[in-house]
Amino acid sequence: RHSIHYQPFTSKIVTMKFSLLAAAALCGSTVNAEIYFKEQFNDDAWKDRWTVSSDWKSKSELGEWTNTAGEFYADASDKGIQTSQDARFYGLSAAMTKAFNSSDKKDLVIQYSVKHEQKIDCGGAYIKLMPGGDNFESTKFGGDTPYAIMFGPDICGQNKRTHVIFHYDKKEDNLLIKKDVGCETDQLSHLYTLVLRPDNTFEVFVDNKSVRSGKLEDEFDFLPEKEIKDPEQSKPEDWVDVREIPDPEDVKPEGYDDILEEIPDPDAAKPDDWDDEDDGEWEAPMMDNPDFKGPWSPKMIPNPDYKGAWVHPMIANPEYSYDDSMYAVCKDGCTHVGFELWQVKSGTIFDDIIVTDSLEEAQKFAEETFFKKKEGEKDMFDEAEKKRREEQEAAMADEEDFDMDDMEDMHMMGDEF
Repeated sequence: RHSIHYQPFTSKIVTMKFSLLAAAALCGSTVNAEIYFKEQFNDDAWKDRWTVSSDWKSKSELGEWTNTAGEFYADASDKGIQTSQDARFYGLSAAMTKAFNSSDKKDLVIQYSVKHEQKIDCGGAYIKLMPGGDNFESTKFGGDTPYAIMFGPDICGQNKRTHVIFHYDKKEDNLLIKKDVGCETDQLSHLYTLVLRPDNTFEVFVDNKSVRSGKLEDEFDFLPEKEIKDPEQSKPEDWVDVREIPDPEDVKPEGYDDILEEIPDPDAAKPDDWDDEDDGEWEAPMMDNPDFKGPWSPKMIPNPDYKGAWVHPMIANPEYSYDDSMYAVCKDGCTHVGFELWQVKSGTIFDDIIVTDSLEEAQKFAEETFFKKKEGEKDMFDEAEKKRREEQEAAMADEEDFDMDDMEDMHMMGDEF
């Protein structure tokens, strides 16, 4: 079940719209680039390269994967894998061609395409990179399986984000990016790329456009705070931080509490047909008293003793130290990739996966695959949408004609009577 698939490629360097960092990468050569994993799902043997997580959930809970180009495509023979059953878990993993080890101090690049053909409302579409080597239990791979990186789109209701999560051994925790990265939500294929660099920086691309980049220590909780509140300091007991106080010279006016909240309406008059004997003694209706000001309280004045808000003095955090190895999420070697998902509405297609140490290599692979078929897929989708709208408009017109015919029939029936 763990046979390895490596698919070499050759192609011309094609002009693309890169971010500045990506453009800089193009100045180098891909001669020494290493490909740790590549998958295009275009042959029936993909099932031999990938293992279903059959021991993770019961058979009734696990959804089936299908191999298809989908409903709209540029080339029917260019297939991916698709989730096919609603409200199911999906687990699938494959061994990499070669383990990636962070000790080599190379860039780590993960890239793949996602197509939410089903107008997804709730479901994950992220990929995971995992350690484990020969001890990795493919059939048991699931939500509790340790991973090094979790990356990709996740949509449910109003929550639409691209997960970027790194495991950090020193905290024994998986660290989420602090500020959400958006994701694409339409029905077309989109390319997701993550770059993790040994200088402790990262970058996220969507359709080869940089959407987030920065330092790991700024965007994730890898490190403790550089400063902490001085535990030896506390607010003095006599510290005054009340900005205003009641005016001691302001006193409640005499008779203030005797003012009624409501009074009889002076403009009301007893109705002419009012009979005291039958209706009882007439009383004027009540109205709000314009002189009533509510419960009395003294006016406030600036506090002469006010010192402002007390600020806790800060000191250097004795537990803070910079970690040069934050990037080393694969210090023991990452050996597997996989999808571990829950989808309410199925239909997502995954394709064109590559794990490499070269952003340029990943971008060249994208030119051969994603960008090569992007325009054709969009044309087929637009044509299908045009046909759907025309059929919908025709159906609505037929319904309106039917309603008009019904109204005419009813009118003729009325004339007969």
